[in-house]
Amino acid sequence: METRDLLRLAWGSVAAHRLRSRLTMLGIVIGVASVILLTSLGEGTRRAILADFTQFGTNIMAINKGRRRTSGMPGIGATTRKLTIDDAEALRRVRGVEKVLLGVYGSARAEFGERGRDVLVAGVTSEMPEMFRFPVRQGRFLPPGDPRRGASLVVLGPTLKRELFGEASALGERVRIGGRRFVVIGIMEPKGQFLGIDMDDRAYIPVASAQSLFHQDELSEAHLLFSSQVSLEWIKSGVRRILMERHGGEEDFTVTTQTEMLDVLDRILSVITLAVAGIAGVSLLVGAIGILTMMWISVGERTSEIGLAKAIGAGRSQILSLFLVEAALLSFAGGALGLAAGMGIGRAIRLVWPTFPFHTQPIFVVLALLVSLAVGLASGVLPAKRAAALDPLDALRAE
Repeated sequence: METRDLLRLAWGSVAAHRLRSRLTMLGIVIGVASVILLTSLGEGTRRAILADFTQFGTNIMAINKGRRRTSGMPGIGATTRKLTIDDAEALRRVRGVEKVLLGVYGSARAEFGERGRDVLVAGVTSEMPEMFRFPVRQGRFLPPGDPRRGASLVVLGPTLKRELFGEASALGERVRIGGRRFVVIGIMEPKGQFLGIDMDDRAYIPVASAQSLFHQDELSEAHLLFSSQVSLEWIKSGVRRILMERHGGEEDFTVTTQTEMLDVLDRILSVITLAVAGIAGVSLLVGAIGILTMMWISVGERTSEIGLAKAIGAGRSQILSLFLVEAALLSFAGGALGLAAGMGIGRAIRLVWPTFPFHTQPIFVVLALLVSLAVGLASGVLPAKRAAALDPLDALRAE
């Protein structure tokens, strides 16, 4: 029997029992649609989070006090020195380091007139707008100078400006932050949210002013902007060498690059996407059971047909192939419909909610179709073997 004839006979059998075929495909349709929807949601979320991180640049290195990994007996030979302004300034000597940003963070109440709200106050240096691609919309940012000297200057995020001043101009006005007066010299461009945190609802003051406000003599962290022309490992080794010299030979600090954070985050999100796809794939098992059940019933109903086919010369392999092709057609058609349904639902959601994180990778489309086909073939094996094993005389006598 030629392949074309085999496909024609299999399709004729599927088309002759439309209701049963549709019910058989329903499980595959739901399974594939679920897989496409959840994997597309996972991939879209992964891309959105990575985009949030990369909007601040990729050639950035963070320095924090303390080590992430510990060893030895608790309380023995372990010291943690503070990360100071002098430590951060010393890192400018490392070849390849272009800018050093100092940071001190805390919460305080910002007030103007009768209005006030609790906000995050960031004590930073003048490098922040250029380093983090965070431009000023009105006025100017904190001026460069000795980070050890404070000043009563503040730059407001657009949300904080709107809450305190409404539509009125804020430049030149005096606001109270933590009970101290600061002159507004600038308003930042809107940045939106980053991992659920409103980047626009904060105030920026000089590092030394933040240390005085929060009664600290250390930095919360420091960031380095480094050149892509210099080896990352060279810069990291230079940072470690200088800080260890200043900290008595101990590596009581943590150096983290933006690339390392993105790699770890990408791996975590990829695993989550695959896990979600696996959970959704359970519904394909239901579809496989449906195909197995329907094909088994079909063999019982078509016993005489199988006997007649064998009586006129159809071989065991031909009968086996016929039922396997029927199962494959049902599952592949169900997979195609499920794929169309999943992508259609995703596009419909995007029309209503444009920011919905939905992205379908071509590899998932191909895998969905291949898996649905494999599910059909696997679930059709037992019914096909049962049909191929029927004795023609017994099958005809069953009529």
